[in-house]
Amino acid sequence: MESIGFYLNREAELLRNVISPVWMTWQVPPTVIYGRHQVLEQEINIPYCQAQNITIFQRQSGGGAVYADEGNIMISYISPSPHAQEVFHAFIQKVAAALRILGYEVVTTEHNDILVNGCKVSGAACYSNEHGTIAHCTMLYDTDLAKMEKALTPSQEKLQRHAVESVRQRVTNLRTILDQGDVSEFKKRLDEYVIKCETLV
Repeated sequence: MESIGFYLNREAELLRNVISPVWMTWQVPPTVIYGRHQVLEQEINIPYCQAQNITIFQRQSGGGAVYADEGNIMISYISPSPHAQEVFHAFIQKVAAALRILGYEVVTTEHNDILVNGCKVSGAACYSNEHGTIAHCTMLYDTDLAKMEKALTPSQEKLQRHAVESVRQRVTNLRTILDQGDVSEFKKRLDEYVIKCETLV
């Protein structure tokens, strides 16, 4: 399993040469990825991450800090279209459609989150340049939520906006809602159904 830097560099490489849309699903060891505009110390429990050997990495896209591990699937979509918001919206809808085919009751929010049973299972972000647009998201399937809660330290103001008291209360694993087998089996099914959904820009 490669590191977060390998896959984000791969996204950038694909974007430089993209002719037609590219999908990529991948996994990383325990990692916190934070957005380009975030203040590291305000969002992440740095001492805990260091003690637990959790990698901390800043991405080019905006959005909030996310935790990923072997039980989480990362999804990337690289498009030659420069229309970032159009690509981003279509990406979210396609991922949501794939989850619905898998049997989950999915809702998307104005903040580009994907919810199942009222809990967040995916957070997404995007960025664009002269070559096109990258949209990517997490997908919580069998992630260690206890580690996630300790690694991420969002402000109380942010939690209150979502009417929750903790990270753990706001998120859930898809496997606890509808078990699709182990994470490799879920990834295989997700890949299959994402491809079946309508073509994106």
